[in-house]
Amino acid sequence: MNFNATWFGDDIIMDPLFIIVIISVVGPVLGSAIGVLKRPSFPFICTMLSFAAGVMLAISFLELIPESIHLSSVIICVAGVIFGSLLMFGLDRLIPHIHPELCSQEQGRNLQRTSTYLIMGIFLHNFPEGMAIAVGAVSDIKISMAVALAISIHNIPEGICTSAPFYHVTGNRMKSFLASSSTAIPILAGYLLARYLFLNIPEQVIGFIIGATAGLMIYITADELIPTSCSIDNHKTIFSLISGVVFVMFLGMT
Repeated sequence: MNFNATWFGDDIIMDPLFIIVIISVVGPVLGSAIGVLKRPSFPFICTMLSFAAGVMLAISFLELIPESIHLSSVIICVAGVIFGSLLMFGLDRLIPHIHPELCSQEQGRNLQRTSTYLIMGIFLHNFPEGMAIAVGAVSDIKISMAVALAISIHNIPEGICTSAPFYHVTGNRMKSFLASSSTAIPILAGYLLARYLFLNIPEQVIGFIIGATAGLMIYITADELIPTSCSIDNHKTIFSLISGVVFVMFLGMT
């Protein structure tokens, strides 16, 4: 597929960077819109998260870790994986993350404070996720697109679970939608910063960062996506995870 199409009359350039940016912001924005309109069923959310888990695991083990070792060494890659997982662990301890099954909890007079904290937490969590999307700048652009897709799917339930309680408190759909959608900003900031860094740092450091990206994605998958998708007794989520793995394998063939 050729993404390099230009419409000179409108000065619109469709290139990989533009496509990745669009994919990156779709998750929070779409989830925020759904949260103030109509929430989808929990089994459907679990199926989506399971697919994202398969994509993240496949990219981590089939693309990122081998690329990290190629650019640096096994030791540096291992250090990066450990650092990335510890980074997300620390964020989860310092700033409570949101899980889809929490959408209907936290009722009562503290709901406004809870919904505000959730938006702030997602805002800070999304910065390293944005950096993870930029790995294609030093490997294959298709990897960035796949990572962006997986993280975007993962962010749809988060958008639902941040906009819905905020709307419940304020009664203002637009305000709730905009507040929740703002969590896409750190994704873009992290992505653009990482792309700049990848062009101006040594390969050894790039290898470490790619290894850290793999650790970050493995942690998100093991800590959130798989446990949540297993919350229902439905074998569809297993095959959805496998579909995510197969998707990445076919992506590597094109």
